Amino acid sequence: MKKAPLGAFFIAFSFMRIVLICVRMKIKDVKGAARLPIKLVGLVLGPIFYVLTPLLAPPDLLNPEAWQVIGIALWMIFWWATEAAPIAVTALLPIVLFPLAGVFNIDEATAPYANKIIFLFMGGFMLGLGMERHNLHKRIALNLILKTGTNPNGIILGFMLTTAFISMWISNTATTVMMLPIGMSIINLLEIDQQSSAPKRKFALGLMLSIAYAANVGGTATIIGTPPNVAWVGFMSDMIGYEVTFSTYLLIGIPICLLMLTIVYLMITRVLYPSKIGQLTASNQIIEDQLKSLGRMSGAEKKVAIIFILTALTWILRGSINNVLNSDLLNDSIIAMAGGILMFITPNHLGRGEFLLEWEYTRKLPWGILLLFGGGLTLAKAMEKSNIVQTIGDSIAGSGEINSILLIAGLTAFMLFMTEVMSNVALVVIFVPVVIGISQSLEINPMYLTVPVTLAASYAFMMPISTPPNAIVFSSGMIRMKDMIRAGILLNIIAIIVLVILSQTLVPLIY
Repeated sequence: MKKAPLGAFFIAFSFMRIVLICVRMKIKDVKGAARLPIKLVGLVLGPIFYVLTPLLAPPDLLNPEAWQVIGIALWMIFWWATEAAPIAVTALLPIVLFPLAGVFNIDEATAPYANKIIFLFMGGFMLGLGMERHNLHKRIALNLILKTGTNPNGIILGFMLTTAFISMWISNTATTVMMLPIGMSIINLLEIDQQSSAPKRKFALGLMLSIAYAANVGGTATIIGTPPNVAWVGFMSDMIGYEVTFSTYLLIGIPICLLMLTIVYLMITRVLYPSKIGQLTASNQIIEDQLKSLGRMSGAEKKVAIIFILTALTWILRGSINNVLNSDLLNDSIIAMAGGILMFITPNHLGRGEFLLEWEYTRKLPWGILLLFGGGLTLAKAMEKSNIVQTIGDSIAGSGEINSILLIAGLTAFMLFMTEVMSNVALVVIFVPVVIGISQSLEINPMYLTVPVTLAASYAFMMPISTPPNAIVFSSGMIRMKDMIRAGILLNIIAIIVLVILSQTLVPLIY
């Protein structure tokens, strides 16, 4: 064990080196200075890292199986970071490589792809598809925005609350795609462009940023709101046997979501981009016109709303229902899939054989994300089986006394700033199992470390490439890169402070 710290250093150094190489290549590629496309470089170097890692690694630090796992992990990290192959395709590598490397047999390698957490996310997305298919989400959004007034700050507040609420239940990408045209219609009404007066430009900029940031933050309020949350729940269940329920998570998700929304709102409207353009009375007319275009609430919308409300209430009241039944019959995945199935079997027009959802709408399901969860869970199991996670944790624990607050702050900051340039789901899949190992070796409740680290993956505010919502609003033409960086870096720092405080207050209270 005396040499374990060196092994942990080697693993950490390899990971950091790959990420830094990929970031540099990505920046060069964006500027047009790279000689080879980053994808081609990543495609070749990923397998090379896999082959060289067991050959060059010190054999006395870890067992051969562990170095095989590390080699496969580095291959996957390199492909994820460079996007050499589609993220979902990279997530399928464990099915091929782990059996060939003798780490798992094929049954063990494929089992995590059918983990119950994956079906929780699938059921949640089916509910979201039903809402999108019949425009229930848009009706909810327009009605909420209509109630927040006609002054600029009130409009921004309305868009933020609405975007965050919708993002709790459906994809933050779909939410942003829906909200952007509504916001742009108000901007177009005011005839705002980059040559407009400063107050108008500040309003437009604040409105666009508020939509993206609220979509990112809103997804953290529920387990199904964002993929990193689902991945984290899966790791907690598989690695330490702790089941995070939908209702228990709300006790953390709702408060932190409301707090971060408040901070984002105040930063945008009071500090960064305050606007003084007076009342926008015509904005209400735009919203009312869009509501009129939806017409009266259809029977299909009402049925979708009933299914959605019943599913959400069952998630929240699951513990009480199980107590009444005197069994653990219900779990979050069963409830989610029941709600999703109801969308496909509830008639819309029975005479015409139409239902609320038809199978063709599943084209919009994020099948790639579901495969990514499976690949991540398989990789985590392999790291655990080969003692990699334990070795890293023991190395950090044996390196001397560590201040827990500084440790949490460091891990959270690393996750938050790395997710600015790398897929947040892929980063959670790689990093959270290591954080769990660190917490176990230090005898710290894993919740104290993993909750802030996981939430940080959704708080990427700086770059258009960080999250789909950021990229979507950046495409509006109302945001310059320096504007997003200016707002984002301040919010990133504030988010780290908030998450560290959360880990020392609310998390211990609930877990």
